[in-house]
Amino acid sequence: MRRIVQAAFLLLTLVGVFVVGANAEAWCPFGGIEGLSTYWSEGNLVCSLGVSNFYILAAVLAMTLLLRRAFCGYLCPIGTISDWIHAAARRMGIPQPGIPAWADRGMGLLKYVVLAAILVFTWQAGELLFRGYCPAYALVGRHGADITWWAYVVAGAIVAVSLVTAMPFCRWFCPLAAVLNPLSRFGLARVQRDPAACHGCRACARACPMAIPVDAVEQVTSARCLACLECVDACPKASAGALTWGPPKRWGGRWPRAVLVAVLLACTVGAVSAAWLAPIASFIKVHGTPPARVATVELRIHDLTCRGRANLLVWFLQRDDLTAPLRYFKLEAWPGPGAARTRISYDPAETDEEALQRSITEPYFQAHADTVAARWFHSPFRIEGYDPLVP
Repeated sequence: MRRIVQAAFLLLTLVGVFVVGANAEAWCPFGGIEGLSTYWSEGNLVCSLGVSNFYILAAVLAMTLLLRRAFCGYLCPIGTISDWIHAAARRMGIPQPGIPAWADRGMGLLKYVVLAAILVFTWQAGELLFRGYCPAYALVGRHGADITWWAYVVAGAIVAVSLVTAMPFCRWFCPLAAVLNPLSRFGLARVQRDPAACHGCRACARACPMAIPVDAVEQVTSARCLACLECVDACPKASAGALTWGPPKRWGGRWPRAVLVAVLLACTVGAVSAAWLAPIASFIKVHGTPPARVATVELRIHDLTCRGRANLLVWFLQRDDLTAPLRYFKLEAWPGPGAARTRISYDPAETDEEALQRSITEPYFQAHADTVAARWFHSPFRIEGYDPLVP
């Protein structure tokens, strides 16, 4: 069942990126972590991200509270590919050297170092500095110019190490895993072992891709558990109740695997539905104090692709060469490819829709100042359905 779910979500991702042309970055849960600081403090998101990142992050956190790190074991494309490579290597008889428990635990701390470095440098630069090194972005970024050769080096290293070790990136380096681990430790569902029915064969521990000593505990509450249930599948006494999966025994103790798939689907569909039904702006800028009466206009603006362009749009709205600068406006935008949706609230006593459209599209003449010479600035923006040459 897990292989079917993995294949379905990987196929969905690849079709969405390479056939439909969707922006996969806008659905990366880690993007919600990277963009949280700027959205909270400034009301805007780093380029390429959207509020959909927050919705999918919330969905993954909900999955984790219910199923532990099932996202990593079922939905993450890097986890899926690494898992498949390791499974194929085992079938081909490639030797699998064991890793001492102390070394495994020590390397597991590296993902927290990676997480801290990414967040600090992203916050300082205001840009996704590490996207060019990300193996996931190398897979879903359509091999754009912003992908460095280091991304392919990292991806190649994951493939090579996956031949001899199960899911090395997920265990030791993934920054999203570092975010999920604290919640995963308190996840509701867990593998439970009945010592009376268990014969101590250790098949469960050998099957665990995350090297959890399933045979030594009565309940698997490890933060790195993927809910893959390979331990249950490997147990020769599972039908006798030696290993089961579900909530704590006081709440029933056993769930069918259909519950796991249903939760994954419900959380994913819920995130997509929320992004569609409640499309919160990813760029918000308020200038001045709202007057007693406020008017609103919605425009579709071309070349409003990212936060930088949205800030340039704010600059054109604040221009002083056509009319007096606006004392108040509120810009809400959804930057992206094509015609980006924008909503502008303004004081109808000092401007109107026609004047706003002229401000956005006409060249801006900036008069001479102490530090800036007088010059014209061409507007890169074009408003859908508006021709500035037609009165």
